[in-house]
Parts: sequence; C-alpha cells; structure tokens
Amino acid sequence: MQTIVFCRFSYPAEGGFQVEHDAIEDRRAFLYATERMEQRFALFEHLCLPGLKAQTDPDFDFVILVGTCLPDRYLARLQALVADMPQARIIARDPAPHRQVCQSVLNAARKHINQPCLQVRHDDDDALAVDFVARLRKAATDCAALVLGNKLVGFDWNRGYTLCRSDLHPFEITETVNPYLGVAQAMAVQGGVRQSLMNFAHSRINRFMPTVTFTDTPMFLRAHHGSNDSRQKAKVDNPDFHAPTVEHIETLNRRFALTADAVESAFAPVASIAPRATG
Repeated sequence: MQTIVFCRFSYPAEGGFQVEHDAIEDRRAFLYATERMEQRFALFEHLCLPGLKAQTDPDFDFVILVGTCLPDRYLARLQALVADMPQARIIARDPAPHRQVCQSVLNAARKHINQPCLQVRHDDDDALAVDFVARLRKAATDCAALVLGNKLVGFDWNRGYTLCRSDLHPFEITETVNPYLGVAQAMAVQGGVRQSLMNFAHSRINRFMPTVTFTDTPMFLRAHHGSNDSRQKAKVDNPDFHAPTVEHIETLNRRFALTADAVESAFAPVASIAPRATG
C-alpha cells in the first residue's frame, strides 16, 4: 500500500495557523523572516530528516509542500538537503485555503486514486522513529478488517519525547504521552476517497473515523521552541524538561538515528547558524 509522508515547509496557507495574519503578505513576511527560516532549516536538517532517511522500510513518498513565493535561496537549500533522498518531492503551490490545497497535493501524490493508501502528517521540526513506516504498514495489516470496513481509519502513536534548547545543557528532554498530538499520526484512506488526513484537525480525528492508538514504544520527537505555531497563544503546556541521560542519548540514536551533537545543532542559537552554500 502506498505510503505518503506529507510535510508543509513554511507554506503560506490561507488559514491553517493558530497565528492569524491580516493579509497573505503579512503571513509571508512572518514565515520567511531570516531568523525563523534559519531555525526551521536547522530543525529540518538535524532533527527531522535523519529518521526519515534511515527508515527500515524505505518504500514511501515524502511530499514537501512549499509556496511558489518561497525565496530562491531557501528553495535551493531545501533541494540540497533532500537531494540524496529518492522518496522526496518538493511541490510548490500558490497561497490557497489550507485544507483545500493540502487535500489537492495529497491526492495528486497518490499513484492510483482508486487504490487505498496510507497518509502521514509530519511537521518539518519533528522526527519519526526509524521503523515508523514499517510499524504503520503492520498496523494497517493487523487491522485489515477495520480498514476494509471504513472509508477512513486513523492510526496514532502517542508516546515519544519533546526536546528543547537549554542554556545549561546541550539540550533538554521530557517524555511525552499525548494522544492525537499530530506527530506520528496517520490515516488509511480507501480507494476512491478524496478526503485526506489534512482535512481533519489532528486532535479531533476520532470524532470522524475509528482510530487505533499505540503506546508501547517512543515513535516521535517533538521540538519545543519559540516559533512553534501551537505555542503562540495563552494556556500552552510547559513540560518538565531535564538534562538527557545516557539512556536518552542511546534511545535517540537507536530509535531516531540521531546523535547528541545533531540535536544540539538542531537547537543551536540562530546567530551561530551559518547558511550552507548550495549549488
């Protein structure tokens, strides 16, 4: 079954953000601000990509949605980062209503619209365990009767870690067990069904379809930083972070193909991030 991992990379959608803007020009200015883009590139390169490139089941499509207005220098950097990843495709679209454009891009990525597929939502500043695609395929097989009997079925892995930068340590970490968080979340879509995973708010998919939740092993890393869209309003969670243990470092390496140095680079202060040459 085709598996599509869908990622928005600073795409200036109409809607789809908790931070509101009066005009699309304001949204582009916010998204493409130099400091923000340097931070997103650092997280994408050092946190997000390693686990995807190390998937034990490499049979998936990695679709990255960007705006047609993404500055050329940023597009070139993005292309260079995924040049060695045959699964990756960068798709550029004009600003448009969020759910509509995401659905359109996901349906266009399906090799056979009348065949079932698996869709994964993935943010550019998060990470998936190296066996996520394999575990997703196994879950769909194990739940074959449920999948065949419903147009849409959600799959959610709720155990992982949240990471952040620290002034005292290279980074800090805390275990996270939270259902429908929107990372390590997927959906089985029957053939001919044109609704996509991105048609639904990640925290409420269980209102619209049967869902299966797994909690046995850490399957995601979530980055905690100042430009998290979900942290721009009041009453956000403040996890109890602490320095990583040796066991944490071993888990990051084994489950996410990350070293402590890579995580430190992902959260490096923007002033110390030197843009990479491209071309």
